[in-house]
Amino acid sequence: MNLHEYQGKEMLSSFGVRIQRGIVAQNAEEAVAAAKKLTEDTGTGWHVIKAQVHAGGRGKGGGVKLAKNLDEVKQIAGEIIGMDLVTPQTSAEGKRVHQVLVAEDVYYPGDNEPEEYYMSVLLNRATGRNMIMYSTEGGMDIETVAEETPHLIFTEEIDPSVGIMPFQARKIAFNLGLSGLAFKEMTKFVTALYTAYDKSDSSLFEINPVLKTSDDKIMAVDAKVTMDENALYRHKDYAALRDLREENAIEVEAKEAGLNYVDLDGNVGCMVNGAGLAMATMDLIKQAGGEPANFLDVGGTADAARVEMAFELILRDPNVKAILINIFGGIVRCDRVAQGVIDAYKNMGNIEVPIIVRLQGTNADIAKELIDNSGLAVMSATEFQEAADKVHEVLSK
Repeated sequence: MNLHEYQGKEMLSSFGVRIQRGIVAQNAEEAVAAAKKLTEDTGTGWHVIKAQVHAGGRGKGGGVKLAKNLDEVKQIAGEIIGMDLVTPQTSAEGKRVHQVLVAEDVYYPGDNEPEEYYMSVLLNRATGRNMIMYSTEGGMDIETVAEETPHLIFTEEIDPSVGIMPFQARKIAFNLGLSGLAFKEMTKFVTALYTAYDKSDSSLFEINPVLKTSDDKIMAVDAKVTMDENALYRHKDYAALRDLREENAIEVEAKEAGLNYVDLDGNVGCMVNGAGLAMATMDLIKQAGGEPANFLDVGGTADAARVEMAFELILRDPNVKAILINIFGGIVRCDRVAQGVIDAYKNMGNIEVPIIVRLQGTNADIAKELIDNSGLAVMSATEFQEAADKVHEVLSK
């Protein structure tokens, strides 16, 4: 589950991480009020208006702008709220902006030049340890830094059973070239950031940039936070932060119905029970010359209502040219699944998209007979290759 920048910053602040302060606004009038409040609380004269969407690269799409007075705050907020923001991390249609974060200007003049760093905390699955990845090249796409100057990316692995040690925080500050007050501030920042990651059960923190201000304060100017959904039962307050407007509407509806659905860009819809079989089915479709249009795991109970719901979700995608149902009857009986497919097909009326059904396992022979004798335009298959051949056949027409 992804959080908005302002939500991520609020989380970080609760663990003692210094942040660029800001107030979220739903419209231009609220943005002006937020700017006045920030000036009163922080003394900032300028304000940064940031679109709040679940996508990086907002500045490149015009979603982050500096306002030097209240008139500009109102104008910029009015332009950003309601726009379809297109960034390198969105589709061509972009994402609709429903709110902005009005933030204080932290690039104020002082004794030193401000400096930007990159920092993220995540799990290194190869070692089973948490990892802090950091670089002196803040404000840039980390992928570009990795490709062009990989020697400027550092990593520090942390044993999750021990936690971050003081020497590790000092090492990070040293590798970033800091000294004096900025060095001490960075060690505090790193320790608090790791604690926030660990205690919140997050799967990713990405702060780009981490800023050293002109008076040597260290703070998070941005915050990308991804929560581990499997741990949300322990954090009801974080679960309440979910913004369904930012998520795929079909995926949200599928989840509410108890289906595991991920929208993809292909032309063959998949309906499978079990994540492993679903992955294998997607490979099968590619080998047959198609592209999977979705990942859909209907689970162990594929009754008529569940199958009908799955059909409806798949058929909302206009790119779907065929549907492959691939069920292994271990716990669930294949004949019950077959009857569910037949009942769903009849309830929905004529389905113009070709349907291939492969059922293996308990009562598979009865299931095949039910499909073949149903009188419906549904093709049955027994073996993987047979199903692949039928997918290829319908796509070739």
